[in-house]
Amino acid sequence: MKYSKSQWFGFERHDFEFKGKNAIIVLPDCKANGKWLLKTEYFGAFPEFEIEMLNKGYHIAHVDNTTRWCLPEDTLRQAEFIDFIADEFSLNKKCVPVGMSCGGMQAVYLASEYPEKVSAIYIDAPVMNFLSCPFNIGSAKNDDQTEFINARGLTQKDLINFRNHPVDHIDNLIKSKIPVALICGDSDIIVPYDENGIYISNKYKDTDIPFFEVLKKGCNHHPHGLDDNSELIRFIDSVY
Repeated sequence: MKYSKSQWFGFERHDFEFKGKNAIIVLPDCKANGKWLLKTEYFGAFPEFEIEMLNKGYHIAHVDNTTRWCLPEDTLRQAEFIDFIADEFSLNKKCVPVGMSCGGMQAVYLASEYPEKVSAIYIDAPVMNFLSCPFNIGSAKNDDQTEFINARGLTQKDLINFRNHPVDHIDNLIKSKIPVALICGDSDIIVPYDENGIYISNKYKDTDIPFFEVLKKGCNHHPHGLDDNSELIRFIDSVY
């Protein structure tokens, strides 16, 4: 494997190609603990949590997708990437997918279909219902319909009887007892909480599976993340 070395916020970064897609791994500058995060989409966006985890000895990895709207081939590639990273860098066989917005949707699909490769997921304002985002059936307001149709080949009409929304995979997460950290804004108009994230919250609160939630008052879709990650980090450490 050919690696191109650089720096990412002062940490050693290796870029390489995996199954025809650009891929990245960032190494901690302290003693590694064998644990790692998979940033499913938007690598480098709102990186504060990842930087703090690097400082704790975690690795951070990412592989590009064909589309942010999560084709089955992208989920399969992420699963194969998990196996590769674990073997190539002698890391844990399970990782924690970190997904923001469409990346949260990707983390849900990945954990649902490959629970044996996932210790927990951290999802932030996740897209869970395509009728809400991108099709604005409800209170959502976005203009990503054309991109979605081109990526997935599904129209609004097709989604009326569609049974493979991310929200349809919550029961699989529960069946596999996947811990979830959910961060959302209560004023999100792109991916409204009460049309998306709330369904995870409602179902998980009826279980004994570890669940951590922060609903940020007055927060729109951005910024993702928290001002203080200490409780989130404790949760991830406790379930990994």
